[in-house]
Amino acid sequence: MYHRTTLRLKGYDYSSAGIYFVTIRSQLRIPIFGEIKTGKLILNQFGSFVNQSWLEIPVHFKGVKLDEHIIMPDHFHGLIIITGETNGDNKSRCEVTSHLLFPTLGQIIAYFKYKSTKLINACRNSIGVKIWQRNYYEHIIRDYYDLRNTRLYIRNNPLKWSNKYDNFK
Repeated sequence: MYHRTTLRLKGYDYSSAGIYFVTIRSQLRIPIFGEIKTGKLILNQFGSFVNQSWLEIPVHFKGVKLDEHIIMPDHFHGLIIITGETNGDNKSRCEVTSHLLFPTLGQIIAYFKYKSTKLINACRNSIGVKIWQRNYYEHIIRDYYDLRNTRLYIRNNPLKWSNKYDNFK
């Protein structure tokens, strides 16, 4: 029987306050979100839907903020901040059904994938077509230097993409 191995840190509470770097790939790594020309990212309508879905995360999940992000032709990078703030009201700040005070990183990513997939599939009139790969990569930001380097990685990603594909021309 096939058993999926988890990429998550064993025993870590992914609803705890912290900054998380995530990378999510499109299904089959198909470049459906736009293109990069001379180091400049040009999003298409599907890329705009991904951006819209990303920016709605703090509206859907209280106690969650967003930092740097970039939508590449076939993947997405972003920084999610789970604040741990309750505004003193002990009520759940998470709109999804959960026993947790805050959403988990997995719940946030699931919502983001669901919302962007729904918008893209509605636009192209194709219900149930997968947009994203099943899993995602995550990294827990450890300190200021890790955050700074991750932000630079996100900002410079289009340049790296251009250089990678310029070598094949």
